[in-house]
Amino acid sequence: MHSTFHLSLFLMIACSIIFGLHFYIWVRLVRDMGLKNPWRLGASVVLGLLALFIPAGLIFAHSAFRFAIVPLLWIIYAWLGAAFFCSVLLAVVDLLQLLTVTIPLAIQRKPLNPERRKFLAMVTGGVVLLADLGLSLTGLWNATADAVQIKRVRVALSKLPPALEGYRIVQISDVHVGATITREFVQTIVREINALKPDLVAITGDLVDGTVAQLQSQVEPLGELKAKDGVFFVTGNHEYYTGDVDEWLAWFTSIGIRPLRNERVTIRKGFDLAGTDDFSARGDGHGQNIPQALTGRKADKPVVLMAHQPRSFFEAQSLNVDLQLSGHTHGGQIFPFTYIVSLFQPYMAGLYRKGNAQLYVSRGTGYWGPPMRLGSPAEITEITLSRG
Repeated sequence: MHSTFHLSLFLMIACSIIFGLHFYIWVRLVRDMGLKNPWRLGASVVLGLLALFIPAGLIFAHSAFRFAIVPLLWIIYAWLGAAFFCSVLLAVVDLLQLLTVTIPLAIQRKPLNPERRKFLAMVTGGVVLLADLGLSLTGLWNATADAVQIKRVRVALSKLPPALEGYRIVQISDVHVGATITREFVQTIVREINALKPDLVAITGDLVDGTVAQLQSQVEPLGELKAKDGVFFVTGNHEYYTGDVDEWLAWFTSIGIRPLRNERVTIRKGFDLAGTDDFSARGDGHGQNIPQALTGRKADKPVVLMAHQPRSFFEAQSLNVDLQLSGHTHGGQIFPFTYIVSLFQPYMAGLYRKGNAQLYVSRGTGYWGPPMRLGSPAEITEITLSRG
């Protein structure tokens, strides 16, 4: 019930934004450019349909028959990214035109000649469309499995025993296996991780966007992950959207991935690995409980906490967690959407320190929504622990 309400609220807000962006694009690229019929009518119909297809795609992406419309979903999600780029570029052009043309003419009390207005609209519209195409293609290329980077990070923990100097944790997060994230993508990620020969693999949530019945075949290669001390998982907010989270937890266990649900395990008698449910999880025995996850810990051992959302760090730091591993933000995924995300997320990407506690936020391994990344490349993170 809780997840259904949030999903409905999200769709309402998303639809308002989507329809607003498409109206703005129509005004600037159809009306202001003075397109004549049949071009005007054709462009208006296409934009209207695309505006309707996006929320429909968000709904059908969680339906039982979504895999029958995968090509359509690719088009819808790619257009969503392209529409975002287009709107931002048009806004930048309009701001520049306001400062360099509209305001100076207003000061001089001179009206803008209608023909000149139309000419400016056509020139700027053409430039925006070309730039939009370039950015969209670049974003699409950056989101492919071959573009996932191995990011190496060194983290010093003062209580780490000498025997574990150089211990390597490989983290993946926000893979979002679903209609457009394929089995082949997952297989590539597994090969990359196994090639690193990690001591431990940490999967910090938002692994799946669907039910076990829908995605089992695509996620199955994760059972081939190899790590000396095991593969561990904590839930993200997306695991709760389908109401299938308990089935997923049981299925992960069956393929050798251990969920950590407000609990901890001791690794080689040298440090504790703890995991907590997603920050937004509520009801049916689910919910973040960091104190429970740390129950029985010894103060002389460092503790690494897996928590999907970076905002969990505020409580974790107060409870003397040495290192928290998180994801959720995607690093903004698409520039300049990064700046919007940063308004709501205090920690965006990379390594942070607050007192004696540290937080690493992954930019994510897959993507959500538009199959694009720009300015925030996907990553598989190799975290090497050292004494310090």
